[in-house]
Amino acid sequence: MIKTLPNEKLLRYVYNELPVNEQHEVEQALAHDPELAAACADLLLAQRTLNALTSSPSQRSTEAILQYSRTFLRSA
Repeated sequence: MIKTLPNEKLLRYVYNELPVNEQHEVEQALAHDPELAAACADLLLAQRTLNALTSSPSQRSTEAILQYSRTFLRSA
């Protein structure tokens, strides 16, 4: 009988946050359930994609913040 896993456990597996005995349980489930394995692959892809993103403020935003902060220097 295939045991279903809670989404939270699969997510913790993807982020390597499970104790070893629970990791083995998830790996056994992945080996016997192609749909679960596909869901895990999707989560891993999403994780890698999100980790690769870098974000920084636009130059326009930076300038607006600096301009705003200068108003406090002038009034002091």
